[in-house]
Amino acid sequence: QVQLVESGGGSVEAGGSLRLSCAASSSNTYSIACMYWLRQAPGKKREGVAVIHSDGATNYADSVKGRFTISQDTAKNTLYLQMNSLKPEDTANYYCAAAIRGNCRDIRDGYVYNYLGQGTQVTVSS
Repeated sequence: QVQLVESGGGSVEAGGSLRLSCAASSSNTYSIACMYWLRQAPGKKREGVAVIHSDGATNYADSVKGRFTISQDTAKNTLYLQMNSLKPEDTANYYCAAAIRGNCRDIRDGYVYNYLGQGTQVTVSS
């Protein structure tokens, strides 16, 4: 089992920045092949935002490309999402998720995860 705990959410004005963190704790983190950031806005389906694979390759949803950056510190078992130039439409609950080998895919192909955090709220005001 892998536990994922997000932090760093909050309220910000449009154009501002936030950095989300996701701490992974488990004896099974070696089994994780990729990690995602997902988000879900009220009344909308959960969507993939970004993914980082174990080889460091990254992939983003078109809506955040050029504004968001996914990264990880493997020594700290921590995943990050740097969000710049935030827009009101970025308002959502943001989740980190982890997948084992075989379940990883690029964002345009959807997402499959094995573990999901509890989420952190991001609110962007206009």
